[in-house]
Parts: sequence; C-alpha cells; structure tokens
Amino acid sequence: MTINCKGELLSMDTPRVMGILNHTPDSFYEGSRVTEKTLLQRAETMLAQGADFIDVGGYSTRPNAPEVSQAEELSRVVPVVRSLVQHFPEIRISVDTFRSEVARQSLLEGACIINDISAGLLDEQMLATVAQFQVPYIAMHLVGTPQTMQQHTDYKDIISDMRYYFSERKAKALQAGINDFIVDVGFGFSKTLDQNYEVLKHLELFHSFGCPLLVGFSRKSMLYKLLNTDPAGALNATTVVNTIALMKGAHILRVHDVKEAKECVTLFEKIQ
Repeated sequence: MTINCKGELLSMDTPRVMGILNHTPDSFYEGSRVTEKTLLQRAETMLAQGADFIDVGGYSTRPNAPEVSQAEELSRVVPVVRSLVQHFPEIRISVDTFRSEVARQSLLEGACIINDISAGLLDEQMLATVAQFQVPYIAMHLVGTPQTMQQHTDYKDIISDMRYYFSERKAKALQAGINDFIVDVGFGFSKTLDQNYEVLKHLELFHSFGCPLLVGFSRKSMLYKLLNTDPAGALNATTVVNTIALMKGAHILRVHDVKEAKECVTLFEKIQ
C-alpha cells in the first residue's frame, strides 16, 4: 500500500508517525501548543526524532472549544506552512482543517496532505480542492461539528454506522477525483468513552476499504479519564494503545510525542 506525497510514492508497509504541531492557544494538551518563535524548533526536534509527517493545526477541535474564524485560522496556519517549507524543504506537511480555503492556501505554500475532521461534510468545496491538488486526504469520522459532536453519540450500531459513513465518504472522494484516501476513525470525536474502546476493539474491520488507516489517541480523554490522570500523565497510556493499534494494522500514528511513537514502531516491526 502506498500514497503519493510530493511526487514520491510512500510505502505504508512500515507504519508511519505524524507529529502534531498546534499553532493554537487552546489545544487540550498544553505541551503541544507552540508560538511562532518555538514552532521551528519544535518541528526540527520532531523531524530529528523521525517524524514522517508534521500535522499543522490552527483550530482546536477539543470538545467545547470556541469557534475560530476562517481569517484567524488562515493567519495561524499559512505563515507556519510557509516558514516550515522554507526551513525544511523536504518536510511533508499535513494541514488539519475542515475549510477548503485554508487547505487551498496551505497547499499553495507547500503542504502535501489535508487532514479533515469532517471528511468534507463541513465545507462542500473541500473534496474538489483536494482533488485539484492531487494530494492525500485524511477523512475522519465526525457527527455534527466540533462544538456539538459530543451530543451525537447515539448509534444503532457504532461499527456498522461508521463503516457506512466511510464507504459513502470514500465514494464521494473518488467521485471528486481524490486518489489517496486515508481513514481516521476519529477517537474522541462523537463517541463516548466506551464507544472509543469499542472502535479500538474492532479496528481491523476498517481495513475493508483498502485504504491506509490513521489513528490519533495521543493524550486524549479516553485515556486519561479512564486512568484518573490528565493529558500530561497520559504518555504511557498513549504508547499502550498505539501498540494495540499497530497490532490491529494501523498505518499512521498521529502523536504529540514522536520519539516514543517511533520506538513503538521499531519494537512492533521487530516481531513482524
């Protein structure tokens, strides 16, 4: 399995690591927030630790996060992408946005993946924009919006409902002309704590789409609430669930802590 990124066919046979770079003042994990002054240093560290991708975000999508205007998101994201590409020409930048204009301007500046929490449902121009640039598209499972998602956890059968969601979103993406579709089951989004673990338990069922599978557990409440700790105390739990996900066939780990995730992949690969 491969994806085409910056003109290079990247194999997904060995799991990849995506480092999180949040240019926001209100992300749930304080350690992931960066200012313009520190972002280059943070990116350099993650790249040195072996990050395959850097995921830049300017809109916190934690539960109950305030809305951010498009103008504000553009001002947070686009200069960061430009600066990263200037300093690290070989970098593979993913942009975490559900807005097509943020995607478009970021891709013009050198980003090479779009990571959309809404799978195109919050901006009807998103799929066409991604198709125009012929870049990989990460489509996440979300019901509602970041502000309302935790009110939408009533499923007839969460696994069946999610599989239908991805079959429909993949068909729309292919119809728009997107070649590389990546599935993100959306841990922590539109799901109760128990539902998150139900999805993890059956993660292998999402391979039926024939697409790379991305998982993002890093320091989320599904971990720290169960263990009565906080995001800062959830690194060990993150490593445990990343290992479980790798054993169930995950291709990309989206994390705050690149070094630990790369170690996880190295140890996992040793027994393959």
